[in-house]
Amino acid sequence: MLKIVILTIFLDALGFAILVPIVPQLFANPGSNFYILPADWSVDTGYLLLGAMLGLFPLMQFFSTAILGQLSDKFGRQKILIYTIAGTSLSYILFAIGILTKTIPLLFFARALAGITTGNLSVAQAAIADITEPKDRAKNFGLVGAAFGIGFIIGPFIGSILSDPSVISWFNPSTPFWFAAIMSAINVISVKFNFKETNKLKTNHPHIKITQSVTNIIKVFKLKNLRLLYLTNFLFFSGFTFFVTFIGVVLIDKFKFTQLQMGYFFSFMGICFALSQAVGTRIVARYFPERKVLRFSMILGGLAVFLIFLTSQWQFLLILAPILSLANGLSMSNILGLISRSSDQTIQGEILGINFSVQALGQLIPPILSGFIAASFTPETPLLVSSIVMFISGIVFILFYRGHSVEAKHRT
Repeated sequence: MLKIVILTIFLDALGFAILVPIVPQLFANPGSNFYILPADWSVDTGYLLLGAMLGLFPLMQFFSTAILGQLSDKFGRQKILIYTIAGTSLSYILFAIGILTKTIPLLFFARALAGITTGNLSVAQAAIADITEPKDRAKNFGLVGAAFGIGFIIGPFIGSILSDPSVISWFNPSTPFWFAAIMSAINVISVKFNFKETNKLKTNHPHIKITQSVTNIIKVFKLKNLRLLYLTNFLFFSGFTFFVTFIGVVLIDKFKFTQLQMGYFFSFMGICFALSQAVGTRIVARYFPERKVLRFSMILGGLAVFLIFLTSQWQFLLILAPILSLANGLSMSNILGLISRSSDQTIQGEILGINFSVQALGQLIPPILSGFIAASFTPETPLLVSSIVMFISGIVFILFYRGHSVEAKHRT
């Protein structure tokens, strides 16, 4: 069953990752044939639109993840996964049409729909929690990251190839989105026929709380054994989102990458991230508890981003990318492991839904701010902000986390 969940996550990641080399070209590279903004619009306007679009996605996730978590606790994981993956396929179709027609409002609507439906990762993670012993969750959550990593190995390369008309004359920037729609449709079929329901402890709550995400953020402050972990995760994802939002623009502006070169680079980062999750995380988990890993992994991630901000030679990215991937892989899997093991088995969907609300909130603010920061200063400045916030997340965890008793309880 674990294999089916991981395959589902991989196909979802693949569909998302093929977009990575394309979107910055649409809004932030006037010299590209992919650029869709009117000629009289400034590149700063493109930065603002790019930030707004990338911020819209987690805004929708913020409201959807907790609702999907509740629905999966009540009705089961399979049914929710099927409906949401189908919605993701539709979002890619609409985005492709938006590119072909250069309809910016349709592009924004498509990303909003994708944000709503891809909140289902919390459901997939809840399924993993359903079938995994507490002591093994950090390792298996590491497989989630590995699935994403493999998706990001293949996805950007496919995206760059499928958008290149020199490969096949009818390829264009919309082609990868049609391919992503097909991949999501395949994912629906896979879940329908291969996924057996894992939630054996369905709840009987009569109502689904539409405003649960807002309630979740308030609830964070009441969960004494989890609020510091949620705060740390919020800061970590905020910092990393500053990096993710504008690293593509930096590759274009600073290093003059084409979409094909961007595809190669992001595929390389995907290889590094997959290895860190599939191999590094599992090896480290044998020797060190989560709290010890997190004491250095988030600081290391902040340092790697800072060095990427400083470098003027693209070759150094080949050294820094593996360091950043290892640090982030360790951080993501270990903080998820701590959160899951610090909560009751019967409400894993809700707890992970709260965590995704926190992550979505952390991913909401940075893209919008990054657009303004890039327009006001330079496209590289969001990376400096990224490193600072990631440093802060590590420092907060080191200074304030006191979870020894919780870990001891769940290890016995």
